[in-house]
Amino acid sequence: RRLPRPAPLTYDEKKAKQAERNRRETAAAQDIGPLPDVEDTDRRQQACAGFRFFCETYFPKAFYRDWSDDHLRVITKIERAVLQGGLFAFAMPRGSGKTTLARLAGLWAILTGARAYVCLIGGSQDRALDLLAPLKKEVLGNAALRADFPEAIQPLWMLRNNARRQIGQHIGGEPTYVTWAADKLVFPTVVGDTLPASLRAASLDQSPGSGSIITVTSLDSNMRGQQHTKLDGQVVRPSLVILDDPQTRESARSPTQTKYRMELLNGDVLGMGGPGEKIAAFLTCTKMYDGDLADQILDQEKNPEWQGECTKMVYAFPSNTKLWDEYAQVRASSLRAGRGIKDATAFYRQNRDEMDAGARVAWPARFNKDELSALQHAMNLKLRDEDAFRAEYQNEPAAEQMAENVLAPDDVAARFNGRRRGEAPLAASTITMFIDVHDKVLFYSVVAWQENFTGFIIDYGTFPDQKRPWFTLENATRTLGRAFPGAGADAAIQAGLEQLVGEFLAREWPRTGGGVLRIEKCLVDMGYKPGLVAAVKHKTGGAAMVLSKGVGIRAGAKPMTTYRRRPGEVHGHHWYMPNVRGTQEFPHVAVDVNWWKTFVHARLSIAPGDPSALTLFGKSADEHRLFSEHIAGSETWTLTHGHGRDVQEWKLRPTRPDNHWLDCLVGCAVAASMCGVALEGMDKKVVKDRGGQRLRLSDLQRNRR
Repeated sequence: RRLPRPAPLTYDEKKAKQAERNRRETAAAQDIGPLPDVEDTDRRQQACAGFRFFCETYFPKAFYRDWSDDHLRVITKIERAVLQGGLFAFAMPRGSGKTTLARLAGLWAILTGARAYVCLIGGSQDRALDLLAPLKKEVLGNAALRADFPEAIQPLWMLRNNARRQIGQHIGGEPTYVTWAADKLVFPTVVGDTLPASLRAASLDQSPGSGSIITVTSLDSNMRGQQHTKLDGQVVRPSLVILDDPQTRESARSPTQTKYRMELLNGDVLGMGGPGEKIAAFLTCTKMYDGDLADQILDQEKNPEWQGECTKMVYAFPSNTKLWDEYAQVRASSLRAGRGIKDATAFYRQNRDEMDAGARVAWPARFNKDELSALQHAMNLKLRDEDAFRAEYQNEPAAEQMAENVLAPDDVAARFNGRRRGEAPLAASTITMFIDVHDKVLFYSVVAWQENFTGFIIDYGTFPDQKRPWFTLENATRTLGRAFPGAGADAAIQAGLEQLVGEFLAREWPRTGGGVLRIEKCLVDMGYKPGLVAAVKHKTGGAAMVLSKGVGIRAGAKPMTTYRRRPGEVHGHHWYMPNVRGTQEFPHVAVDVNWWKTFVHARLSIAPGDPSALTLFGKSADEHRLFSEHIAGSETWTLTHGHGRDVQEWKLRPTRPDNHWLDCLVGCAVAASMCGVALEGMDKKVVKDRGGQRLRLSDLQRNRR
């Protein structure tokens, strides 16, 4: 007899049943069960007792060559810094594994319980995030590490690189409170009966690294406020800071940025432990330029507390330079013939004893498969690029040679004139302004001019004001988006422009001795958002505001001063306003930025007090460090020739630093020219074509003079 079929489930019943099944599956996934025991307690104890053993045992793929004496000395000092505290800075040749050593030292400090909070700091934010990512890969893929430290690694490994699984994870009902994020790693809280058996047998009531933290940040971000609240309410701050190459190539070139980063290092970084707490820190670095941050930190005379250690690839070069010169020729011929360095290696093998004489290398095990020794490897690197070899492998960068007529940031910063910000001299007759438009912020400069192009920078800044002495466009925190919440990117830019233009054009600028001036001409960069800028001009800027477009006229092109004047155009000195009627363009002024950047730098090279010199407000060079970097540290020029003339062609440095206030200063000078300001002997006339009227030959000849 058949049993009656059960009544079919309703939709709500099916939904409830599926939800219950999902809850059971989620709970099963969240409960990672009893932790496995430590696989090898003796091996673990040795690893906890020695950093070198820890590296060799669990990371053999990273450290597969024999150690050099320099490595062993550095490892000893790292171990001392982790266990006993203090500061330690070291520079090693590129490829020596210094970053890997630093990163793993942080992990070792956590797993052994030597430090509860480790902060990894990089030279930039991207570099900082790169410091944590390899550690997370080791957590996910290093079976030996997981086997000997199951209480710390197993719960993180069970996340399978999925941060959503950290919510609700527990062991036998006890939450682990792990965090798996791009910039933060919180190790599991494992206590009491949830501990592996061997740790309970050792009378431990919690794992050595229970609830410990690794975070990452960078020197160019806000490092203050690095702290973590534990389950018991205790607020912990970093007790070990590891800085890996805390400078970028851009900052290393800049004395101002180097000084600023040194202040951050000795102030913000070493103060991360909190009031009255002494922090342990070690720093890896490579010297890039003479006098950069690494060069200063490693100098035991200047910074003895950092106990700087500077290693090299070659401590003594071979004495037989003649044979090595022959080797260089053989190597070059072999490379040109497409045989690699095969012929050069054969030559070295034949003459090795003589070629090795007098040489001493730091790491004998470091050479490639097609080479015979570490010395040959070093000499190949030296032959490839000697300057790079000196900087990256010898930590002896060559001092940068600068031409006598190249303006330096310190030169600009020192041109302060003692005047108050916003005050124009009595002799000034014209004030101009320029605004450089970006998504995050607006950069601006305001300059007061005499009729002979003597200039006084009376104001500059950003909107919104960043309220800190050093920042970049990339890491600006007070942005237009924050100033105008709810507005889209374009709306925020427009609102910011309207407010800035409206306030500054309405403002009266006092003159020393009495009287006031107003901004006569305000140029605004239109290259990024021409329609938006045009809308601001129509609504707020009026006739005083002009859209501006930079054009780099090279030596091979016709200079603007020789352009044929067309109906409706306005022509000035290396700038002109094209007739845009009937086109899709907005009315604007086109500027030869190569000519005007050279012009502005020339004004900044003239001694203050002489005619046509350009100076800054204020009474201290320190007020203008960042501004001076934009002006003299952001771009370089190359002298080019063409059509019987020389042109300095300007371009950003390879590191692409901020140059926005340079653009602003150039724009202010162009605006002054549009107002009739001119050097002695410079044509003051602004030539306007007569539109549809017929021009006489005498008019054209007069305009070309």
